[in-house]
Amino acid sequence: MKLILKIFLILFGLAILEQKSFSLTDYKIKKICKKELREAICIKNLQKKRSNLEKGNFIEIPVIPYKSN
Repeated sequence: MKLILKIFLILFGLAILEQKSFSLTDYKIKKICKKELREAICIKNLQKKRSNLEKGNFIEIPVIPYKSN
């Protein structure tokens, strides 16, 4: 019985989470690209990736390492 409940909860959670995708806002895109050498190209690329994500297409996401102060 517990196994069935766990499986149901996992499947239910996956069904809910698969519909949500959070894309970057324009402010966040500009903040990320501020450090780049070619800022305009960076903004265009991220906006293109955002539109592809909103359409439901797969995109590659680069991993930016976290630097603590």
